[in-house]
Amino acid sequence: MIKITHFGSAAWEGALRTGGGSISTESHALEHPFKLVSRYGSDPGTNPEELLGAAHAGCFTMSFVRGLGASGFEPTHISSRSEVTLEEQADGYVITHVHLIVKARIPGIDQTRFLDLAEQAKAFCPLSKVIRADLTMEAELIA
Repeated sequence: MIKITHFGSAAWEGALRTGGGSISTESHALEHPFKLVSRYGSDPGTNPEELLGAAHAGCFTMSFVRGLGASGFEPTHISSRSEVTLEEQADGYVITHVHLIVKARIPGIDQTRFLDLAEQAKAFCPLSKVIRADLTMEAELIA
């Protein structure tokens, strides 16, 4: 049984509206500033929901490639996007929906098998299992 622990970290200085911080990953592959206006506005920087979307897209893609390989298919191209919706509700902000958009070029696969394997990958991805919000997907097999 394999057990691996990875981490991300965040640091913050100052008040919520005027302060800011940085988010980084264990490998230092990602080190970005973040602040309130990068989360709810258009200022440069990242935010937790954007990072969740990137991580989920990567997780799904790896799961999909795994499933395709196990079924005898090798993709020439896959692009995945995970759109994370954050909504204000009476009890605060909640991630209410996550939508995967997948476009792939996979020689020799038909539409039915493609969609089946994409759904299996969505269910198999560890981050999909963590997300409690409504999780939907649209998948497009590119000719």
